[in-house]
Amino acid sequence: MKKLGVKERIIEAASRLFYFNGYNQTGINQIIAEADVAKASMYQHFRSKEDIAVAYLIGRHAMWMGQLNECVSVKKTSKGKVIGCFDYLIKWLNEVDFRGCGWQNIITDLPDDHEKIKNQAILHKNDVRHWIHNLLKEEEYTDAQAEELGDEVLILIEGAIILSQIQKNDWPIKVAKKACIKILK
Repeated sequence: MKKLGVKERIIEAASRLFYFNGYNQTGINQIIAEADVAKASMYQHFRSKEDIAVAYLIGRHAMWMGQLNECVSVKKTSKGKVIGCFDYLIKWLNEVDFRGCGWQNIITDLPDDHEKIKNQAILHKNDVRHWIHNLLKEEEYTDAQAEELGDEVLILIEGAIILSQIQKNDWPIKVAKKACIKILK
């Protein structure tokens, strides 16, 4: 197996620490120690902890959307893919012991002046929103209906994720999936 470079080790270590410990609870020295890199090497690749967090969120977005698309690819219809999103949530949240959404977690743990991180969180959530809208536009809905229903589905998804994190259980996702099926009839 190829050994990761300095930048990749920093992102990998920071990703794990930010996701499981929180942004504010993770310090630069902890990232450096976990990545097993020198401080000077870290600063050659990243100017700040915020820049590391942006790299983490960009990587997380690609991973999350890739896994979502892979999970729903077995569904035959676009509507089935949207509903199948909840199956992905159950699988993913069980795997991470209901740690929750990396974007929800980081945004609630963020100082006000971290615009680059906020922008990445907004980008991810908007991408998920557009993913849902585009799938529903492939169905019998008008564009306006697809967008309205898509926004309702997104709220179900986001609420199910946070409630599952609080409850440490997948029942909120199962209930949200049933509600999604009802609104997409």
